[in-house]
Amino acid sequence: MSRRVTLKHEFVEYIPQSLEEGTIYISMPFATAVHRCCCGCGQEVVTPLSPTDWALIFDGETVSLDPSVGNWGFKCESHYWIRRNCVEWAERWTPRQIADGRDRDRWRKTSQIDHDPSSIRHRPSRESEAGELEHRLFWRVWRWFTRG
Repeated sequence: MSRRVTLKHEFVEYIPQSLEEGTIYISMPFATAVHRCCCGCGQEVVTPLSPTDWALIFDGETVSLDPSVGNWGFKCESHYWIRRNCVEWAERWTPRQIADGRDRDRWRKTSQIDHDPSSIRHRPSRESEAGELEHRLFWRVWRWFTRG
């Protein structure tokens, strides 16, 4: 995807029920940014703001998210950066890259939660299907509670 997309940002307390295309809504009280997928598929993209998820940079005029947004769970599998209110398309990832990225995300979250320094010496191996399901369920419940 090479088309250039510019977003506008809106700071809100609560994320609106109906999301306007081309707008990223930022709720600081709930540490969440939400927008419709920039490819145009219409899917709602939720980016939790935390040390192990996304960082929001506001320069007084524009917003940026770090790291990139990879919508691997959507049919479009779009991948892009939001930098200074502009969408910069990133390369598509292979299924292996997606799996490795998810492993890194889990490892970062586990390392942040577990305060035992010895727990971060070795990167864990890929979890079993049951562990993966438990992990996804935990984060869905957490997001539900933090969304309000």
